[in-house]
Amino acid sequence: MNKFSVSMRAFYLLFAFSMRQMQTMAFTFMNTKTMSARRTSNTLSRTELCAVPSLIVFDLDNTLWTPELYQLRKLQRNNQIPVAHSDVKLFPAAWDIIQKIRNDPDDTFANTKFAVASRTTSVEWAHDLLAQFELLDFFDFIEIFPGDKATHFDNLKKQSGVDYDGMLFFDDSRDGRFGNCEPVAKLGVLSVHCPKGIYEESIFYNALDHYKEWFTTHKSPNTIVEWDNSITTCTVDRNKRHSGVVKMVKDDKNFGFIRYCEKNPKDMFFHFSALPANQQVEEGDEVTFKITTDSRKGKDEAAEIVISNASTDEDTVNMHVFSMNLPFAALLSNGYKTLETRNGTMFTPYPEGTKMLLHVGQRIYPDGNRHIEVMKSGGLDETEIQSLKSLPRGFGKGMAVAIVELGKTFETTLEERCDPDFQRAVAAFGADSGMRTTEIKRVEYLKKGLKVSGNGGVFKANVPKGVIPEGWLGE
Repeated sequence: MNKFSVSMRAFYLLFAFSMRQMQTMAFTFMNTKTMSARRTSNTLSRTELCAVPSLIVFDLDNTLWTPELYQLRKLQRNNQIPVAHSDVKLFPAAWDIIQKIRNDPDDTFANTKFAVASRTTSVEWAHDLLAQFELLDFFDFIEIFPGDKATHFDNLKKQSGVDYDGMLFFDDSRDGRFGNCEPVAKLGVLSVHCPKGIYEESIFYNALDHYKEWFTTHKSPNTIVEWDNSITTCTVDRNKRHSGVVKMVKDDKNFGFIRYCEKNPKDMFFHFSALPANQQVEEGDEVTFKITTDSRKGKDEAAEIVISNASTDEDTVNMHVFSMNLPFAALLSNGYKTLETRNGTMFTPYPEGTKMLLHVGQRIYPDGNRHIEVMKSGGLDETEIQSLKSLPRGFGKGMAVAIVELGKTFETTLEERCDPDFQRAVAAFGADSGMRTTEIKRVEYLKKGLKVSGNGGVFKANVPKGVIPEGWLGE
């Protein structure tokens, strides 16, 4: 081989090597550019996170999917199994989050495990639905059984080896008898209250941000990420007296629940032994109380209860009150609306002849003015309708405006509610009405509008006897 051939071969090898280098550099550049684009478009690429939960736990009903399984009674009666994507549907945002975790190019959650904690009684259904949704492989731990959510987390701690401050928990139920966020937060788990389920991806990612800050600064127990992305630390002051309204009374079992705390309403258990001697409470009574812990069960309960509205003032009367929004509050007060329908059992405990005050809520009921169509079907013109929808001068929102005598409460069928006369008496179409109907035997305006703090359901208020029209008291 001559010198020229050797030189040409050396040149060729050098050229080929250079080309391979250029291709490698180009590939690396393009790959880096592609990965950069993926990071830009993929919300899971959160390299700024320095504290990622070791265990992320999800509730099922109304958190990952909807509806709640207990609502599928018809399927249960027919011995049918719910079908995924038909009877039960995942929230789209929840599904998108899971898929992004599965396909995350940055392995943000490489050291994170995932779990389910659900206290449904429909245990077999829940497991079967997880399989139908192809989620069994996603979850490392599954705790599904009725009972105390704290037991779920005790099991998860033992199985995973993760301390409570290394966990992040999502649930639609915050507190009260069926609450989950508050008791789990009490263990030291950062809990996220999502009452509408994980319907937006921001619920998940905002929670990660809160976890980072919480974990790296204070890790305080009793901390909850609220639905509006604010933070609440639920510390109980044992010396403070709380104000509330009796929400439920179980006379046959000697206990009840008090609804308290305006910003984030909670239900506090009480036993009749905490009531003043020789005094009884009814649903709607205003009370004050302290909070103590049951030594046997380890749960908070009300103590030293004082009934605030147990009035001895001869010039006042303690009355039941219920609230309605306009225009229906005015239609009832003006005598047009003679039937009130509800799907709940609000009026069921009260016998025919019970007298209550009608309170006007702060909102306008959003029925799309369908009541106008119903009223016109009875021959009323615009002027008459507007008059019936209006309250007299001096009467308005936030006030008790009238006194009502209830008639019978009974259940109706949709066919009965679609009768034209029935619809006009309710001021609503049959399909918009509730299944339980209460007759309004008579109604009369108070002598003047009276400011009253509204509450859900039937509640109680002390009112001056002087505002009650003649003939309504002492009967």
